[in-house]
Amino acid sequence: MATGSYRIKTANDQNSIYYRFKQGAQFDVEISTDIQVPDGRWSSTKQQVLPTIDVDYKNINLKLKELDVFVNKEFNDSKISGKKILITGKWLKEKMAFYFKNGSKSKKINEQIFFADFIKKFIEDAPKRKTKNNTPIKRRTIQDYQTTLNKIEDFEKFMGEKVNLDSVDLNFHSNFIHYLETVAALNDNTIGGYINNVKLFCRSAILKRHVISMDFKEKQFYSPSNTTHDIYLQEEEIIKIYNTAYPQDYLDNARDWLIIGLRTGLRVSDLLTLTRKSINDGFIELRNKKTDYPVIIPLHRNVSEILEKRDGSFPRKISDTNFNVYIKEVAKIAGLIEMTTGGKISERTIEINGKKETIHRKVIGEYPKHELVSSHICRRTFATLLYGKIDTLTIMKITGHQTERQFLAYVKITPKEYAEKLKAYWKLMGQLEISNN
Repeated sequence: MATGSYRIKTANDQNSIYYRFKQGAQFDVEISTDIQVPDGRWSSTKQQVLPTIDVDYKNINLKLKELDVFVNKEFNDSKISGKKILITGKWLKEKMAFYFKNGSKSKKINEQIFFADFIKKFIEDAPKRKTKNNTPIKRRTIQDYQTTLNKIEDFEKFMGEKVNLDSVDLNFHSNFIHYLETVAALNDNTIGGYINNVKLFCRSAILKRHVISMDFKEKQFYSPSNTTHDIYLQEEEIIKIYNTAYPQDYLDNARDWLIIGLRTGLRVSDLLTLTRKSINDGFIELRNKKTDYPVIIPLHRNVSEILEKRDGSFPRKISDTNFNVYIKEVAKIAGLIEMTTGGKISERTIEINGKKETIHRKVIGEYPKHELVSSHICRRTFATLLYGKIDTLTIMKITGHQTERQFLAYVKITPKEYAEKLKAYWKLMGQLEISNN
């Protein structure tokens, strides 16, 4: 495949940018674009002029991208038409001269490509693509792309105009985030997920040889995030829930599911599907629905006792929704009533594009702890309580975290708890020194 690239050959105050067009051993030609860049302001990695007040770097970068698209299009069109052409310095010089005189033909085409239309095609093709692990893209990931597209289309309606593919720049970034924060009333982490997808779409557009702004590579094109306020349970709280007698069967059933979740670290989508067949020789074995990876978890004593109590069966099946409702009651009866900082889902009405809409958003505040208990608490509690007691990789294999960075952001260890761990370690070391003397 023919490829184009840019470079500078000198280190003067001003340096010419050269364009190289090559295809294996078939041809390799290079000529100057006559575009000058100040010393130290060219990035060979990003293939663009870095921000500087000395030149109109944004316009130059756009022209360089357009030129590359134009040359490739001319070359590919000639192959499609069956013309036999010899790629020489003269051919490249003629194409470059035509581009700078008449502008890019591809620019006119690109102006007709709207960002939303490009994303629709991206989503349509998603089932055909593979991940870096050579596995199909998951339906949930494609749904995430679709949600991002929906937000972009809502944004376009709000702004009263469609977004061109080559207009996804820092100005778009600023306006889109402002819309998501103030109109859609979304939190930073949700917005950050949408911006990450926007960056993914932009990278795909480059691979498709479309002319786009390179602003998405800048630091200012950030993905918002903030610290989550999700809670976890202490060991003594788990024991309290386990030992509490519940007046109704549905609460006893929900309590048992909660204990199993806390002792396995499973997502609710995996937890509530467990059956007798999931147990093999003292281990729970299943394939994680989200990651499609096999998971093997030894039976905790509490889980074994629940199974024994139920003649080897798991608790009665309930829906995700009922599970989340019931375990709040379970926690309340067990005495988890102290005021705790966390996020609680609140309902409110907003107006988007002239239509009133009821939304549910997490509001951070001080609430009785039982009101903050949800299915997410199982996995987070499991990871947090085991962190520092066994090796991190073992925990990650069960929780399904792909990187240690993801895992460490997930566990809820406070600075005081880290200090307590160090204090306990020093105490142990002191005892060992005494015993050795």
